Amino acid sequence: MTRRRGEYGFDGNMIGVLGMTAVAVVSLMAAVTLALAGFVGAAVITALVVAPPLTTLGLYLHTTRRGKFLVWAEILDSLRLRGDERVLDVGCGRGAVLTMAAERLPRGRAVGIDLWRKADQSGNGTQAAERNLAAEGVRDRCTLVTGDMRSMPFQDASFDVMISSLAIHNIRSLAGRSRAIEEIARALAPDGRVAIADLAWTGAYAQRLEALGFIGVRRRRLGWRFWWGPAFPATALVTGTKPGAPK
Repeated sequence: MTRRRGEYGFDGNMIGVLGMTAVAVVSLMAAVTLALAGFVGAAVITALVVAPPLTTLGLYLHTTRRGKFLVWAEILDSLRLRGDERVLDVGCGRGAVLTMAAERLPRGRAVGIDLWRKADQSGNGTQAAERNLAAEGVRDRCTLVTGDMRSMPFQDASFDVMISSLAIHNIRSLAGRSRAIEEIARALAPDGRVAIADLAWTGAYAQRLEALGFIGVRRRRLGWRFWWGPAFPATALVTGTKPGAPK
C-alpha cells in the first residue's frame, strides 16, 4: 500500500485517549522516581500497573494510524474490483476507506455517507473529507452525502459493493443497527457484495444478513493490526453476497 497523503485523524473519543496517555505518562514517571529513590519493589509494581494502559495506547495508535489501512487494502484487493463499480462507504468519516476504494475505481464511482459526528472520529466533517479526497487525487470520482445509515437517501439496488469500517456500532440500539443492515441490503444490487469491519455486534450483522437471504456470509477476526488493545474487543469482518435477480 502506498503512503496515504490525506489526514485521517484518530478513531473514537479523543478524551479517553488523552486520559489514557496521561495515566501512562504519570505512572511511568512515578515508577522511575521510585526506582531512583531506592524503592525498587514499589517501582516494579507501578510499572506492572501501567503496562496494560500503555499496551492499549500503543496498539490503538498503531491501528488508527497504520494498521487499519494495511488491513483494508487487503480487504479491498480481495474484492477484485473491475474498476467500474458503484461503491458505497457507510459511515465514511474523513474518507480513510472511501479514498482507498476510489483509487480502485478509475471508471466507477465511490460514495460516502456520514452524519459527521466528531465523537466518532477526531476532526470529522465534510470539509476534512473533501480535503482528503483532493489530497488522494480521487475527488472527481467521489460523492459525499450527509445522511443517516438507518434511512439512506438512495434508491433500491443503487450500489454494486457496500463497505463500512468502525461505524455501525456507533448506533446504540439493536433495532437501529438491524435497520442499518437492512438499508445496506436494500441499496445493494443483486449479486452485490458487502464488507463490514467493526469492533462490536458483528455476529448480529452476520445473522441479519443471513436472515435477509445473503449467501456466503462469513465472519472472521482481522488480527492484531486491527486490534485496539486489551480493553477492547477484536475487530472482525463480515462479508456476504446478495442473491442475484431471479432468472
